[in-house]
Amino acid sequence: MEYAHRRLLLVCSFLIMCLCRGTRGDDLTSDFYDDTCPGVYAIVQQHVFAAMRDELRMGASLLRLHFHDCFVNGCDGSILLDGEDGEKFAQPNQNSVRGYEVIDAIKADLESMCPGVVSCSDVVALAAGYGVLFSGGPYYDVLLGRRDGLVANQAGADNGLPSPFEPISSIVQKFADVGLDTTDVVVLSGAHTIGRARCVLFSNRLTSTTSSADPTLDSTMAAVLQSLCAGGDGNQTTALDANSADAFDKHYFQNLLTKRGLLSSDQGLFSGDEDIVASTTMALVQKYSDDGEQFFADFGASMVKMGSISPLTGDEGEIRCNCRVAN
Repeated sequence: MEYAHRRLLLVCSFLIMCLCRGTRGDDLTSDFYDDTCPGVYAIVQQHVFAAMRDELRMGASLLRLHFHDCFVNGCDGSILLDGEDGEKFAQPNQNSVRGYEVIDAIKADLESMCPGVVSCSDVVALAAGYGVLFSGGPYYDVLLGRRDGLVANQAGADNGLPSPFEPISSIVQKFADVGLDTTDVVVLSGAHTIGRARCVLFSNRLTSTTSSADPTLDSTMAAVLQSLCAGGDGNQTTALDANSADAFDKHYFQNLLTKRGLLSSDQGLFSGDEDIVASTTMALVQKYSDDGEQFFADFGASMVKMGSISPLTGDEGEIRCNCRVAN
């Protein structure tokens, strides 16, 4: 991380006002950098591949980074900003969101190749796409042309990000607040087919006031999780998708049919009792558990939709030279 950071600062120091040029047009497109920085895809791809070769889980981390960026202030790279009031230090992101060093390294190479052209928010979006692809998931066209925000919004991250402890109706509302619908809730929850979660995020399901496990959690799985988390500090981790931890597939949805969803917000998609919301999400879970191709197609569409939440374009925002600080 220190090497990448030093290299980035060195590159930027040679740029007058960082040479940050305005972007072309107001709409996100799949060919945005074809003329100004055609090597962007190769650079991002190489770094994500290398990071996942070292730690396969990084694909899930980069996907989560994109999600948590877009839900606060839109997809503007604000989650990358340092500072005590930064989003990365909000409660839902601490000890949770990872991959910042990968973004730093990508940005350093891009600043060397085409300085002041590629935004940090676009880097995050592209890195997430390759993280999905290299995990065995679908390819989808990542639309580009975002510019970077100038400020973070820690309060927005604390209050606006969906929580694994919330009822499905509340999560559906938070998605609706940023223009996403119930189908997007289920499809994007399917991202939990890869990655890990800490005990602190699901230990509420292991015991209750009667010392019994959550009835919507498979008893055998509950026993294994109780053993994992017992006596720890809550930071022990386990796979979000039991028995298919690193493969992007439909197995996540199949788990929900047998009460093997790790988080209450996962299992609630199928075992919830919230009338129309539950019945809608249950039908989608069943569909995707049966049809992996449909899940892949819908996941790509929902990712493009999520990646288009309130982007800064045209003359809005800036192109950061260092993703951790505004110019």
